Amino acid sequence: MNIEVERWSELTPPDPEALRRSLQDEGYSVFQWTDLPGTAYGEHSHPEDQSHWIISGELRMYVGHESYTLRAGDRDFLPANTLHSASVPDKEPVVYLIGAKH
Repeated sequence: MNIEVERWSELTPPDPEALRRSLQDEGYSVFQWTDLPGTAYGEHSHPEDQSHWIISGELRMYVGHESYTLRAGDRDFLPANTLHSASVPDKEPVVYLIGAKH
């Protein structure tokens, strides 16, 4: 799998509207999603490319035998049909943008 993760390196917290505009400029359809602590999604895939961009909280992603945790400002790129699962490991909700591109 060719999963890419970009880590937030700015000194200021991410601006949700700026992240949304960036995703839209890249051709993604974008919506905001919130998951509560303890939420878990079993293994699944999507027919389109996806990118998750974290606004606040943490989201743990699992792809094959690898896992990574996305925090505020972090972003991943998931190619279409990539089997993955996810969970919210923290005691706080995670708020994130999901970009989908066909």
